Amino acid sequence: MWPSFSLNRPPIWLALAALAAISWLPSVSLRLAALGIILLGVVDATRQVRAEHRRRRLCEETLKLSEDGVVISDADNRIVAVNPAFTQITGYDVDEVRGQDTSVLSSGRHDKAFYDRYWQSLHTTGRWEGEIWNQRKQGDQYPEWLRVQACTDERGRISHYVGLFTDISRHKAREQDLRRIGFEDPLTGLPNRRRLHELMTSRLRHLRAGEGLDMALIDIDGFKAVNDGMGVEVGDRLLARFGQRLARYVAGGVVGRLGGDEFLVIRTTTFDDHQKWVADLRSHMSEPFEVEGASLRLGLSIGSCRAPEDGNDSGVLFQRMESALYSAKRHGRNHDQRFRPSLDMVGSRQLGLVNDLRTALAKGDQLELHYQTQHYLEDGTMSGIEALLRWRHPEHGMISPGDFIPIAERHGLMVPLGNWVVDNAIAQLAKWHQADIFSVPLWINISAMQLIQGDIESHLTAALKHHGVPAWKLGLELTESVLLDDRAGDIYPRMETLQNLGHQIAIDDFGTGYSSLSYLKRLPVDKLKLDRAFVRHLPDDREDAAITGAVLTMARGLDLEVVAEGVETETQRRFLLQQGCPQVQGFLFSRPVAADELEARWNQEALYAPVGIDESTPTVQSP
Repeated sequence: MWPSFSLNRPPIWLALAALAAISWLPSVSLRLAALGIILLGVVDATRQVRAEHRRRRLCEETLKLSEDGVVISDADNRIVAVNPAFTQITGYDVDEVRGQDTSVLSSGRHDKAFYDRYWQSLHTTGRWEGEIWNQRKQGDQYPEWLRVQACTDERGRISHYVGLFTDISRHKAREQDLRRIGFEDPLTGLPNRRRLHELMTSRLRHLRAGEGLDMALIDIDGFKAVNDGMGVEVGDRLLARFGQRLARYVAGGVVGRLGGDEFLVIRTTTFDDHQKWVADLRSHMSEPFEVEGASLRLGLSIGSCRAPEDGNDSGVLFQRMESALYSAKRHGRNHDQRFRPSLDMVGSRQLGLVNDLRTALAKGDQLELHYQTQHYLEDGTMSGIEALLRWRHPEHGMISPGDFIPIAERHGLMVPLGNWVVDNAIAQLAKWHQADIFSVPLWINISAMQLIQGDIESHLTAALKHHGVPAWKLGLELTESVLLDDRAGDIYPRMETLQNLGHQIAIDDFGTGYSSLSYLKRLPVDKLKLDRAFVRHLPDDREDAAITGAVLTMARGLDLEVVAEGVETETQRRFLLQQGCPQVQGFLFSRPVAADELEARWNQEALYAPVGIDESTPTVQSP
């Protein structure tokens, strides 16, 4: 309630009593005393009036500063006062609404039942709060959050209503944007993965007798080459046009983008022509696109299935389409594959491994790091150590990284798996650092998903700081496939950041990518690891020998170190030494071993002796 002037104060009621009695007092002195009491009452009343005036002014100034609209109405709900924010929000000046019923603001969106509940709440509880739609002077409707308080007089009867409201138009617009983002791909405007699940579920539920649901998961082959060659903006426009063409072709069906360069098509049909449909779809979408004055023809990998033959649950069908797509990719680019039960059997085994891998990550006692040394060919001394992840399954024994790494990538486990490697490798580094042994870099592999989804820079910095290990002691290996991953975008600035933090960077499996020489000159790289595929048949294979020589020559020109992987024989070592290869890694010197075995070899001073070298060959002992 507003502050009010009060007569219930001792000076005032004493003054009133003295005023009533002054004419009846018998002596002058008593009358003078009564006059003094009256004067004190007048002074106190004046102070009250001034204080009340100040309070009212403060309230008015506060209401002027408020960004919320304020409207005060009388017991008949007629407006008596508003603040400037009311005018700013509604467009009405105070003179236009004074004396008007507050229904002048009504938008007409709410029915009689709504207002009945509104008034019932006000009369029973004295307040109401909620969302309501009103109308501005200009005629446009807007949502507001309204709080109304009923104010009573001394007798307890309602004398005024005070309403405080906030324009929530922007909040509602943001809610709509979030809902749209939640169900719509922002680049193409097509349904996203979440929405596609709902649409597929709906179509499956409404299938009639004789109807089937054809579904195709389409992946554009080598789309990163478009982004790298023409720029990301051109690539985005091409994806949008691809989606538009796809939507036009399957008018009446469902077309959505799952992310990256993956699209999903669904059609309800009475025809049993699944394979022909997929073939026609491929043929239509393989027609060239005119981009930047060039005619570009896209290769497509497609995994497909049909309901209800291949399942009637959206989650199962998504999984089976993905299995079919990965099967198509394993056969090479530009292939299609329909789901078959044998793929489901493989998927079931993989699902079991996924659950086991999640358990291994949670417990941490099944995962291990093994270490393989790298050596200078000139004298055999150790130049580095690579940490290699191993999984010792409680039932199946050692599981090859070639088996569980692809599964981890498909099921979103690469980031926690990579973080486990980072944490444990740095912890081991700290032990060696404190013991003053192995004063060479320890190299770990970084996956594409760690760069795409994880904050690898912060994680590395925090772990190194926690263990007190300098950054130069931890080298990072990235495969060419990481650099060519469509999802990674432009990772070169992030590589520069990692290098500036003090880490050396190596390109692993060098030579197996698609554009190695074209991008190598602009990469922030310190070392190349020549893939074992080019070392395996040395020196007998002339092509491998020529490739090896070319890589070594190129690396010297770019001032890059080279490590040849997979060196297993003395003849390979001699050939690489003659070619000027500076460093090697392989079974000839050491197999990957546990940390304690590596330390034992160090203590035996046999760490630098190649395993397969003749006794007559001089070796260099550890210092």
